Amino acid sequence: MKTILLIEDDTALRENTAELLELSDYKVITSPNGKIGITKAKEEKPDIIVCDIMMPEVDGYGVLEALSYDKNTNQIPFIFLSAKTEHKEIRKGMDLGADDYLTKPFEEEELLSAIESRLAKAQIIANLLEEQSQSTPQQKEDDGLRNLHELKNFFDDHGEISEYKKGEIIYKEGDHSNNIYLILKGVIKSHKMDENGKELITALYKADDFLGFTSFIDNTPYQESATAVEDAELAGISKSSLKEILEKSKNISLELMELLTDNLSEIKEQLLQMAYSSVRKKTAQTILQFAEILNKKPEESIKISRNDLASVAGIATESLIRTLSSFKKDGLIEIEGRNIRILDLGGLQLVE
Repeated sequence: MKTILLIEDDTALRENTAELLELSDYKVITSPNGKIGITKAKEEKPDIIVCDIMMPEVDGYGVLEALSYDKNTNQIPFIFLSAKTEHKEIRKGMDLGADDYLTKPFEEEELLSAIESRLAKAQIIANLLEEQSQSTPQQKEDDGLRNLHELKNFFDDHGEISEYKKGEIIYKEGDHSNNIYLILKGVIKSHKMDENGKELITALYKADDFLGFTSFIDNTPYQESATAVEDAELAGISKSSLKEILEKSKNISLELMELLTDNLSEIKEQLLQMAYSSVRKKTAQTILQFAEILNKKPEESIKISRNDLASVAGIATESLIRTLSSFKKDGLIEIEGRNIRILDLGGLQLVE
């Protein structure tokens, strides 16, 4: 019999929900607030947690955060219950590492379906980890995750899928960094605000890139924000799950280290370009960079905001617009509204 920890401050709802779950053959442990819920989760180690968000003592976000820091509870599936239906509230809970989110009032079938699906997914992952732990060293070499390609497949197969519209924020600077993402489609920009409130784009990420790396040792918050440049789909897994994979595979750890080193080199190159290149060269290189990231052929138009172009190039928007007009006169590009089409790829590459 599976055990469910139900954390809910509404007495009537807590009792009715507990009765419903018990009639469905679950063992139910209840808690009237988040503080007691954290203690019970650590003592009882339930198979799944169903938790309200707005509660006294400690709210639902605080419960999830506290349990995510404990290696004995950070793998327990977690479902939020809330009357809040705003998309940003739902995303906040999911970004903290929640597995699902139900809005009140919910139907009996909705709750049972969510619990059953999350328990099934947790069992599949547990079986995979058990098979890996029971295999011999040779079997681990043959059957375990051996390289970045297989790690990306793991994200695709077992990660939590989330979709974002153009301009939608994936996470903000200072948010808790409980998840690592693999971009399945679309383009994401990471960005920071300087002391004058000006946005600086620090990197662009495309499909098949990882997103959201922070410290695996400390629970360091995100050091920058991430926003969808175009409609995007991401697969996310918890940092604790990825840490377990890396601890078991030296090859993946080394490949990931090399990938992050390459990313760092690219950022250094971008900083040098921003510091020492001419405005014309910065603009030309940024157009080429967006064309590559967006996977556009030279004859295809690039639809990107002038602010994003200027931010990546590290120049004022007004300077960018003047330079684009100059490139148009030189026959290097064609401009149609917000669209830019490269006419002379070689000429653009040679701009100094």
